[in-house]
Order: sequence, then structure tokens, then C-alpha cells
Amino acid sequence: MKRILVVKLSSLGDLLHALPAVHRIRSALGAEVDWACHDVYRPLVERFEPVSRAISFPRKSLVRDGHAFLRELRTLEYDLALDFQGLLKSALVARAARVARVIGPSFPREGSRLFYDAVAGPRNKNRHAVEECLDTARYLGVPDSPVEFPIRIPPAVLEDPRPRVGLLPCSRRPEKNWPVRRFAETARALRDEVGSWLILGGAADAGACAELAGLIGGSARNLCGQTTLIDLVGLIRALDLLVTVDSGPMHIAAAVETPTVAIFGPTDPVRTGPYGNIHRVVRPTTRMDDIPAEPVIEAVRQQLGANKRAGRAGT
Repeated sequence: MKRILVVKLSSLGDLLHALPAVHRIRSALGAEVDWACHDVYRPLVERFEPVSRAISFPRKSLVRDGHAFLRELRTLEYDLALDFQGLLKSALVARAARVARVIGPSFPREGSRLFYDAVAGPRNKNRHAVEECLDTARYLGVPDSPVEFPIRIPPAVLEDPRPRVGLLPCSRRPEKNWPVRRFAETARALRDEVGSWLILGGAADAGACAELAGLIGGSARNLCGQTTLIDLVGLIRALDLLVTVDSGPMHIAAAVETPTVAIFGPTDPVRTGPYGNIHRVVRPTTRMDDIPAEPVIEAVRQQLGANKRAGRAGT
């Protein structure tokens, strides 16, 4: 097999969930891998070690730039296309390529199954999304191996005192957000145990992050909106702990093995929580607003203690 097309257009967490399967397939089969993704994620996908070429899908300018995308997609011939998304859009992208065979995931939706030659095993949603993606590797006969997230990321240079704890209070869905005042209460309670607090977020989160910085005071550094996606990956890797809601950066932390305290509400951490056994999840029985600060404070203390025992964090 000479060349494989991977189709996983979005979102940030979903791209990272597919990476271990793609890495395992690339390592076993030795094929060149191209990856079609939304244009905003191309800089990250280009740094995935198994990927030879990232192909930008113009999500917001498809009418204007669709023909250019198709030309790039069809530049080369593929022995196989692997759709890890399972939607009609992703299936059409896979089928539009010059490809001999298209394999879909075990959970095809929106009629996408009509465009696949096969799907990668039976549907089973009671497990993590990373394991779902690995179905495709197993379907191709690739033997199991340790789960890895190989990304080429330049190291961030931070001079902030350690332990460094990141605070990420916002996701793209408001119902997944924990109140800013609770994040601030957590930071104030741990003032003598944490060297520095780094507040993270995108440009749309500026208001919440500024409020959080003001509530914490001088020990917090607000980096909201000041990093590129690649910079953010390096920064998260340089943290000792990330306290976060269910978000794309939470999955970055899992991929670069930065421990997290992940605060979950309406989504299922079994499927989309931080992957790996170095993380802790705090989840309410009702609404996000009902989670008090105390269980998060305790989870942070436990994580910082685990870091010291494992030699992961500076003091």
C-alpha cells in the first residue's frame, strides 16, 4: 500500500482522538498519509508525525474555494481512504478523492454508509472515542500497540514559578462551562500551594478570562487570545497541571501528557474525557453551576501530590 487519505475534518478533540489510530496504521503499513481537515486545524495536523500532507477543507468559504480544494484533494491517487468522522460531508470528501476503496467508522450517520465500501466493525459507543478510532486499525489487521499521540511541537519557554497550573474556564458550548467565580475560588484556596496560575482561552473568551484574572489577583497571568494553536500546545505541555472544562485544549493536555482536572457537565467523560490514567474528572449530579469549588480544590491537591510522587512537577 502506497498512500492513504485520512478524513477527519474537525473538531480539535476529534482530530487528536484519531491520531493514535493513524499513527498505528502508518507505522504498520508504511504508507504515506495525507489528512483532510478544516483549514483552521491545518497548522496542527501538519505537525502530526504520521502525516505527509495536510489538505485544507475551506469550511467557511466552500463556494469560493471548493474547486481549489477538490483540485488539491485529487492531485494524487490513494489506495485507501479512511473516514474517521462518519458524517455525510466527510464521506463525500473521501469519495471525491481518486481512491480505490473507502472505509468508514463503526458509527456512520446522515446516510454516510452509502458511500463506504465497508465500516470498521460493530457500533459500540460505550467507550472512549480514541478506542472507537482504533477500530479502523484493527479492521486493517494492524496489531495493537501502545497508544501514542506523536506531534512535533517546539517547547515553550516559561519562567513562571512552579508548580504551574493552567486555568481554562471556557468551551464553545456555554452549558459545559463552570462559573468563573468557582475557578477563582479554587485558585484563591490554593494560593500557597501553586507557584503560578496561567489563564488560557481563545479570543472569544476574553471577557471571562479577564474577569477570572481580576478575581484571582497578582498570582495569575492572563494569556487568553495571545497564543496560536501551535503555541498553545507547547504551553500546555509546559504546565504541571491544567484545570479545565470539557474542551479542545483538555484533549491537547491528554495528548501531551499534562495531567488535568477536568470539570464535566452534560457530556460523557467515558467517551470524551481526557484520555489516559493521569487525569481526574469532577462531574455534578445535576448542573454545572451546582458543582462547588471544594471537590475541584481537592482534585487539584491530589494531582499536585501525584505529580511530586511521580517526579513530574517542579516545586
